[in-house]
Amino acid sequence: MYTVKEVAKLLDLTEHTVRFYTDKGLVPNLQRDKNNKRIFNEDSINWLRGAKKLKRCGMSVEDIKKYVDLSLEGHPTIDERYEMIRKQKELVLAQLEELKVMAEYITNKEKHYRDIKNQVISDDTNPAHWQNDKNVNSSSSLVKDKVQIAH
Repeated sequence: MYTVKEVAKLLDLTEHTVRFYTDKGLVPNLQRDKNNKRIFNEDSINWLRGAKKLKRCGMSVEDIKKYVDLSLEGHPTIDERYEMIRKQKELVLAQLEELKVMAEYITNKEKHYRDIKNQVISDDTNPAHWQNDKNVNSSSSLVKDKVQIAH
């Protein structure tokens, strides 16, 4: 059996988060000791691990609670749980695509500044020196929106 403090350290969560998740019902059948303090066994730790992962995937605490409740109901809820996970996957993959665009942009931006530092190109990052957007470097465009972003 583990204490809140031990579980928080084990799962790299704050003690507050562990208490919050248990108060929200994300850990079914949570046990308490004679002093009414939360104690955790391997099953309750696994529920917290799952909740942490779903939260990191962007799922709300309310949806995680619904998922937990459905899981406890068992196989008849498999379609509903599948749909929840499928929708969350779509959101995560959309965020991943957005992050790829941002990564490309910042990589190009960093290269542009490196080229300036290495005197491969002149410093064109001051908007006061731009003339009718002619000086916008093509390496810093956001491909997704086909919008040129100035330095």
